[in-house]
Amino acid sequence: MKRIAGLIGRTALSCWHHGSPRLPPAWVPGPPSSSCLQVRHLAAKQNKGQFKGEKFKSKPVKPEKQQKQEVEIKQRMTVAELAKAMNKDIDHVYEALLNTEVDLDELEPDTLLEEKWIKEAVKRSGMKHRWAKLVETKVRENKDIQKTPPPDPAQLVPRAPVVTIMGHVDHGKTTLLDSLRKSQIAAQEAGGITQHIGAFRVQLPSGEKITFLDTPGHAAFSAMRARGAMVTDIVILVVAADDGVMKQTIESIQHAKKAKVSIVVAVNKCDKPQADPHRVKEELVGHDVVCEEFGGEIQAIHVSALKGDNLLELAEATVALAEVLELKGDPTGLVEGTVIESRTDKGKGPVTTAIIQRGTLRKGCTLVAGKCWAKVRFMFDEHDQVVCEAGPSIAVEIVGWKDLPSAGEEILEVESEQRAREVVEWRSYMEEQDKLKEEQQVIEAKQKQHDDSYKRERESMAHLSWRQRRAAMYRANKHKLTHRASEKTDMEELTLPVIIKGDVDGSVEAILNILESYDAGDQCQLDVVHFGVGDISEKDITLAETFSGIIYGFNVDANKSIQQMAAKKDIPLRLHRVIYKLIDELKDDLSSKLSPTTEENIIGEASVLATFDVTVGKKKISVAGCRVQKGFLDKKMKFRLIRGREILWEGSLTTMKHLKDDVQTVKTGMDCGLSLDNEELQYKPGDEIVCYSESELKQKISWDPGF
Repeated sequence: MKRIAGLIGRTALSCWHHGSPRLPPAWVPGPPSSSCLQVRHLAAKQNKGQFKGEKFKSKPVKPEKQQKQEVEIKQRMTVAELAKAMNKDIDHVYEALLNTEVDLDELEPDTLLEEKWIKEAVKRSGMKHRWAKLVETKVRENKDIQKTPPPDPAQLVPRAPVVTIMGHVDHGKTTLLDSLRKSQIAAQEAGGITQHIGAFRVQLPSGEKITFLDTPGHAAFSAMRARGAMVTDIVILVVAADDGVMKQTIESIQHAKKAKVSIVVAVNKCDKPQADPHRVKEELVGHDVVCEEFGGEIQAIHVSALKGDNLLELAEATVALAEVLELKGDPTGLVEGTVIESRTDKGKGPVTTAIIQRGTLRKGCTLVAGKCWAKVRFMFDEHDQVVCEAGPSIAVEIVGWKDLPSAGEEILEVESEQRAREVVEWRSYMEEQDKLKEEQQVIEAKQKQHDDSYKRERESMAHLSWRQRRAAMYRANKHKLTHRASEKTDMEELTLPVIIKGDVDGSVEAILNILESYDAGDQCQLDVVHFGVGDISEKDITLAETFSGIIYGFNVDANKSIQQMAAKKDIPLRLHRVIYKLIDELKDDLSSKLSPTTEENIIGEASVLATFDVTVGKKKISVAGCRVQKGFLDKKMKFRLIRGREILWEGSLTTMKHLKDDVQTVKTGMDCGLSLDNEELQYKPGDEIVCYSESELKQKISWDPGF
């Protein structure tokens, strides 16, 4: 048959060359012609069962049955997810659901479809569905470590009290701590102990010991209380006898009561003439701190931290209270403690100061604190001396941490390094899961808020179909594509050109709807020069370069070559997976376009008392004799001359003298002579001269998209 076809083709070509105007509609065998070559007809072999004279017929080929595409579906699929599963665009899903009960006007890419409409869309698309296999997620085993049960009371032994000194910053707390340190370690010449360890021990002549914690302020104390670490047994509340109860004193009382720890009042600065300890105690009664003098149970010791008076009495009162509390600890079992402070030492690496609460810490122990773990290599006491072990109520420096734990973290001992790694990995995993849950809640809340506002904003276009709405939006933004860079004017400098790219049309539409609410055009114009669907392309980079714009991509990617091209041309790429983060970064970019505002700070004010002329060479210079009324005058700053309510001059000084000396600054109450950089200006007594400085403040865009 192929051969016959080849012959037919050659005959037709020969006839064409011999002058035939066109090929006949059908080739019919005929008598030989002088104008055409003769062709021999070939007979095809007769098939079996074919009768003589019956025309030859080819055996019909049975068409192969076309396999339907399978679509993997699941419960609660969105329009976008269904389109992705079908390997189609979202428009295809919309078309598949035409003439159904589904309201296409209310259908968005993130709209959840019912099961019957998912199956209907697949069926109308000529496909068949299959349910996705349920993947059973393995629940991770809890690898965290818990505190051991309370010990047997028979194993408990007496321990030293742990005391935190609190109070107002100006009431002598630091001086009291310094005095306690000097009274204990002066002979050992270790004056900087607290700076190294944050805790120190005082031993009384009778042999009792007290562990003092040097925790500046009450923030760390609150953190310890919040974590449930019973580190502090007693709080020494320092109140100045000449100042009384202040705001931070009240806060310290509240923290102590919340932690349910006992209080000892140290009335400090009793050596001052204006000291009134009785008034301090009366003020404390108003905050439920009743001293023994007024029939309460709280001890109040009058001390002078500066002179060291009654420090021993304060320590003895603390020990007496500790005996009443019957403080005991368990030196056996696994170690438990609390991180007091942490730092990084150049020679030692991560170092923590810890209070041991249970067990005995020794070299080689494996510890876990938060998301960090350590194998103890060295321990140091408050004298920076190496110690071999530390029991309850003892503060030590621990060296051997792999990372630096935070202050206030609970320390627990584990049996091996492998167990420590498991605990740290589990805690990191749980923190990540909690963070993801928080982010999901924020996203859902903002999504709901945006959906509500979106529905309200779209009510005016409710009578249009989704295609008509999209077309209307395109027409509304089409004129923005016609701008050229050469047409920019000076007034358009505060303009941010942007290019919006999204994974699907619905995403781009959602972003454009948000941008329609932009109402800060008086600060900076927002110019959408292009928007579209798909990954970032070279065309987008070229447009951004032409308009000096920024590319924002939502759920799209930019391959390595595009990223290199953008970096080479200095084109910012803002790629996001969450729409709200994209809008937040857009707001930041808009704010960066705004010029900073100038804030004026008045440094000093002076009044002109007299005026006189001074001859310098052959030139007479007017000088204003002034007296500084407020603040001070600085020659390097800017100045302003005010007469009544009118500003006569702004500028800088050429000369500023006190008596006969050139000076840089003049303080309140001092007289000076000033000459301004405007020689034609005439001063009058009563004029005001203001010294001020100017500082720049960054502006923020006033646009509020509603989330």
